[in-house]
Amino acid sequence: MKDVKPRVKVPSEAKAGEVFTIKTLISHPMISGQGKDKDGKPIPRDIINHFSCDFEGQNVIAIELDPAISANPYIEFTAKVDKSGTFKFTWKDDDGSTYTDEKSIKVG
Repeated sequence: MKDVKPRVKVPSEAKAGEVFTIKTLISHPMISGQGKDKDGKPIPRDIINHFSCDFEGQNVIAIELDPAISANPYIEFTAKVDKSGTFKFTWKDDDGSTYTDEKSIKVG
C-alpha cells in the first residue's frame, strides 16, 4: 500500500481580484512502467495521471500528467477570486484511487 499524502498551500486571505500563488505537492512514487524488478519482470506503471483544482464548483486548472513527471509531483499556479470560498484539489491515480484536499480563502 502506498502512503500518498497531498499537501496544499493557499493564502488564508486575499483582496478581491488579487492574483495569488497556490502550491501543491503530493507524495507519490510515480512509477513510469519502464523499470524492472530484481527478477527482471516489468514494474507496472503507477502514476498520478490527473490533477484538478476547483473553486466553489468552477474549474480553475486541470492537468493530465505523464510518466515522465518526477516522484512527489509539485504543481504551482496562480489564481484570483472575487469572493470567499473553498478550493477543492483532486489527484487521480492509475489504480483508480482519488486523493483530495480542500482549503478555504477569505476575500475582503
